[in-house]
Amino acid sequence: MLSHRRLKQENREKARRPFTLVIGLAPWRNLLALWLPGRRLLPVSRDVQPVVFFPIWAPLLLLAHKPEVVVWGFKHPRYIARFCRRFNIPLIRLEDGFIRSVGLGAARTPPFSICMDRRGIYFDPMRPSDLEHLLETYDFAANQDLMSRARIGIEGLIGSGISKYNASIRVDIERLYGPKTKKRVLVLGQVEGDMSIIKGVDRSLDNNDAVRIAAEENPNAQIIYKPHPEVLRRTRTEPRQSDPREVQDIALVLGTDVALADALTTIDHVYTLTSLSGFEALLRGIKVTCLGMPFYAGWGATDDRQRCSRRTARRSPEEIFAAAYLLYPRYFDPIGRRAITFEEALNALARAKA
Repeated sequence: MLSHRRLKQENREKARRPFTLVIGLAPWRNLLALWLPGRRLLPVSRDVQPVVFFPIWAPLLLLAHKPEVVVWGFKHPRYIARFCRRFNIPLIRLEDGFIRSVGLGAARTPPFSICMDRRGIYFDPMRPSDLEHLLETYDFAANQDLMSRARIGIEGLIGSGISKYNASIRVDIERLYGPKTKKRVLVLGQVEGDMSIIKGVDRSLDNNDAVRIAAEENPNAQIIYKPHPEVLRRTRTEPRQSDPREVQDIALVLGTDVALADALTTIDHVYTLTSLSGFEALLRGIKVTCLGMPFYAGWGATDDRQRCSRRTARRSPEEIFAAAYLLYPRYFDPIGRRAITFEEALNALARAKA
């Protein structure tokens, strides 16, 4: 009798949990319960067709208690987003956080941080996101504990040399760059065709265009071009990437995957389309020119060549860090399978990188 009552109670509790249809995310299926606790999770193929979705999954969502749909970025059929809008079903977009792993995402290394966004996603300035909303509305001055964590977190991030992927090699930068005799400008390459460029750049620009713009605007400077590590390692070949050799006449092109912390050493000015590495330069006090509209642009902290009319607040790099690294993402230990803090994630990545 007791076990029967317990079973009925467990079934009632399970029925009260949000019903979550997870579209795609096959590589991380074993981590979904960690990322999305307290939910009834139903994984579905990213390639689910309308002839399957509408007769099977759509009725379940419409009849479920607290239904929601979880997707990875924009990797889902468009009709699912339209369906969610029509029936007011929350669509939650997941993406890697800003300190991710020791190893590239393309290598399927489990992430230490995940962004979960109910409005949009941080790299898409064409629509609001939870991160943009935080930066526009949060009262940072009223939360000095948060700002203290932010200042200490920035020091820890810079001191440890931790970046997003942490798979790059450390080098003698003076030997690589040569003696510094004039202003140094670093251009940060990205994977062309990446959603952050598709959504975040309002005109046709590739990495080589960014190098040419930097060279034209800084005619007396040493121009250094750092291609993206996934391009150097050829883990991303589609769509076709611009050839760094085409700008060797105007820039020193780094042919090895140099750690970002080293690459930023002695740099005076950074140019980027939308790269997160531009924000890491900003945290080091380096002037940053954004040719697109990454999450950290539009707040008065960067030299912006694109505008976003929704971004009216003025924010310091420390406030942007507090929102983007402390308030917006969630952190997890993929080995111990538990939720952790930013500080714990930073320490774990530093140990793994050592």
